[in-house]
Amino acid sequence: MEVKSRMPGKILEFKVAAGDQVKMKDIVAVMEAMKMKQPLPSPMDGTIKEIKVNIGDRVDPGQIIMIIE
Repeated sequence: MEVKSRMPGKILEFKVAAGDQVKMKDIVAVMEAMKMKQPLPSPMDGTIKEIKVNIGDRVDPGQIIMIIE
């Protein structure tokens, strides 16, 4: 499953790395949008397969941030 950006913003930090196990609603990343920190929760239980962006990257709505299996 893909974790996507809900709005335009900038990636501030990742709370996980590839290979980490996560539970649904765990915070996997934090982005800045509209001058506020926006946490990105995991949509499911699983394992982080791949992180598609880097810290400091600007993202658009719908852009894939990471993939969870």
